[in-house]
Amino acid sequence: MSNTTSTDIDPGLLAGNRRALAGYRATHFRWEVHGAVAIITLNRPERKNPLTFESYAELRDLFRALKYADDIHAVVLAGAGNNFCSGGDVHEIIGPLVRLAAPELLMFTRMTGDLVGAMRACPQPIVAALDGVCAGAGAILAMASDLRLGTARSKTAFLFNRVGLAGCDMGACAILPRLIGQGRASELLYTGRTLGGEEGERWGWLNRLVAPEALLAEAQALAAQLCEGPTFANGITKTMLHQEWAMTVDQAIEAEAQAQALCMLTHDFRRAYEAFAAKQRPVFQGN
Repeated sequence: MSNTTSTDIDPGLLAGNRRALAGYRATHFRWEVHGAVAIITLNRPERKNPLTFESYAELRDLFRALKYADDIHAVVLAGAGNNFCSGGDVHEIIGPLVRLAAPELLMFTRMTGDLVGAMRACPQPIVAALDGVCAGAGAILAMASDLRLGTARSKTAFLFNRVGLAGCDMGACAILPRLIGQGRASELLYTGRTLGGEEGERWGWLNRLVAPEALLAEAQALAAQLCEGPTFANGITKTMLHQEWAMTVDQAIEAEAQAQALCMLTHDFRRAYEAFAAKQRPVFQGN
């Protein structure tokens, strides 16, 4: 949030750079908005919520659009039923892929990578609610989120080598080691083994474990808590967490100096100071 109000900004600039998404109507998953929290629910529970070509593309486009949404401040990503996501649909994705030539295969792999890029580029923090199966591309969606809540029965597996593919899929070799360490990431990507919920929490994959019946509510509560914070500054934090991977320490210090100076221009910063000052103001009583 800047110091200028919407009435001070040229309508043409607003029209091209700010939009409301609360009324968005999803085609290939569920989309709900509660306050400033959007909930994306992968909704094919009978198949453990697999992804299709269409859902990949719609998710990519939606996360790109979230970059310009001024009414959504945090996102929850969940799966219907008792599972998060089983990855790419075997019949609707894997089957067709074996018949494609290289240019079309590259079109597909770039599309899936673009989804991760869009998730990392959108300023809203993403909270993944992981229950049951979280496999293949589903594990990647969880990895691309900012925070992960899970259950003891959650099962995460980066299954790519089990189907004859490399573990370097959709940014996994860049992002996963930064979350859980190089050695642990290597084990998961080389073996494709399942990471249980309790082990995942110990490894730092999950921020915390939650009872299955409370998982979605806890994820919504965490997202709502993030919404109560400084929206612009949270977006800057997410941007810097991502961009500083490729910076030296000196470059990061300078980039953070510039980012923090921008945050100091916001209403959120001024309001926080005024609230603090009001609490610290001494109370004088007459004689």
